[in-house]
Amino acid sequence: MKDINKLPENFQDFEEARRDGFLTIKELKDSGKHIVGTFCTYTPKELIYAAGAVPVSLCSLSEETIPAAEKHLPKNLCPLIKASYGYALTDKCPYMYFSDMIVGETTCDGKKKMYELLGELKDTYVMQLPQTQDKERGLDLWKEEISRFKEKLEKKFETSISKEKISEAISQINDERKLLKEFYSLGKLTPPPLSGYEMHKVLNGVSYTFDKKLQNEKIREIIENLKEIDRNNSSKVSVKAPRILITGCPIGGVAEKIIKPIEDAGAVVVTYENCGGAKNLDRLVDETIEPIQALAEKYLSIPCSVMSPNTDREDLLKRLIEEYQVDGVVEVILQACHTYSVETHMIKRVVTKEKDVPYMSLETDYSIGDTGQIKTRIEAFIEML
Repeated sequence: MKDINKLPENFQDFEEARRDGFLTIKELKDSGKHIVGTFCTYTPKELIYAAGAVPVSLCSLSEETIPAAEKHLPKNLCPLIKASYGYALTDKCPYMYFSDMIVGETTCDGKKKMYELLGELKDTYVMQLPQTQDKERGLDLWKEEISRFKEKLEKKFETSISKEKISEAISQINDERKLLKEFYSLGKLTPPPLSGYEMHKVLNGVSYTFDKKLQNEKIREIIENLKEIDRNNSSKVSVKAPRILITGCPIGGVAEKIIKPIEDAGAVVVTYENCGGAKNLDRLVDETIEPIQALAEKYLSIPCSVMSPNTDREDLLKRLIEEYQVDGVVEVILQACHTYSVETHMIKRVVTKEKDVPYMSLETDYSIGDTGQIKTRIEAFIEML
C-alpha cells in the first residue's frame, strides 16, 4: 500500500513551520515587534495586525506539560486546556514566552477559569464571547467586545488603530483565507491530489509562518502543483478510497492517531469542518461595511459548539458532505469537552438520518494509551464503508 502520509518536498516548510517559527518569533521580538499569543479562532487577528503586532497560535498540542498543569487543574479536564496552561506554567513554549500579552475568549467554562490562573503568569486579556449567534442578543455585545479589544491593544502598545489600518488588515487576511480555501477545496476532486495528512499540515502550519507574502507564494505553488497532479491523473490517492470528513474538537494534539490510521486503512480525509478548516475559513470578512461591524459579523458566525443553538454547524456539515462527496464522517471529541460531547447526538442525527452517511465518534485525549484501540475502531469503520 502506498504511504499517502509521507509529505512531499514542497509541503515540508509547513510541516516544520511550528518548530522553525520559534527562531522567527525571537527575531521579530528582538527587532522590536510586539507578539500577541492566541488560543482560539474567535480572536479577531486583524486588529492585532492593525496594531503593528504579530499574532501567534500558542502551544497546546502535546501531553508533555499536562502533569505540571494537573497540579493546579483537575485531571478530568480537556487536554487542550491543560496543555495550554502547562506550557505557560513550565515556560516550555517559546511562543508563550515571547508573547507580550495573551488573548482568550470565554468559550467553554474550563477555558475561562483557566484564563484566571493564566493571568497570574502573563498579561491575559479575555474577550467576553456571547453564547448565541442571535443578532439581536449577540452581535451588539460582540461588537462592543471587539471595540474594547481594540482599545486594549492601543493602550498596551501605545499606538492608534485607524479604520484604514483595520481595513488593510482585513483585506490581507481575506486574501489568505481565499487562498487557503482554494487549497483545501482541492479535496473535492476525485481522487483528491493530496492526502488529508498533507492538507492538515499546511492548514496547521500557516499559524506559525510569519512572512505572509512568502507563505502565500508557497501555497500558490502547492496549489498549482496539485492541479497539475489532477490534470495528469497522477494522484497517489486511490480513486476508490472512501472519502472522510473530520468534525468536532480541534485535532492538533491528536492528529497523528486520528488522520494517519484513517489513511493507512485505505481511506482519505477530504475535508475538515473543525477549527483549523472550514469552520474558520469558510466565511470572509465583509470589506464593504464598517470594519468593526464586519469583524463582529464574521467572527460571531463561526459555528462552534459553545453557541446555542448551533444550527449553522449542521448546515455547514450538510453542505460539506455534498460538496466533497463524503462517504463517512468521523467526529473527534476531546475528553471532558462537554459542549461537543452533547452535540454528538444532533450531529449524528444530521449525518446519518438527513444525509444517510455513516458516522462514528471518537473520544480521546493527548496520551498514547488508546492509540491501538482507536486504530482498531477506525479500521472497522473504514472496512464497513
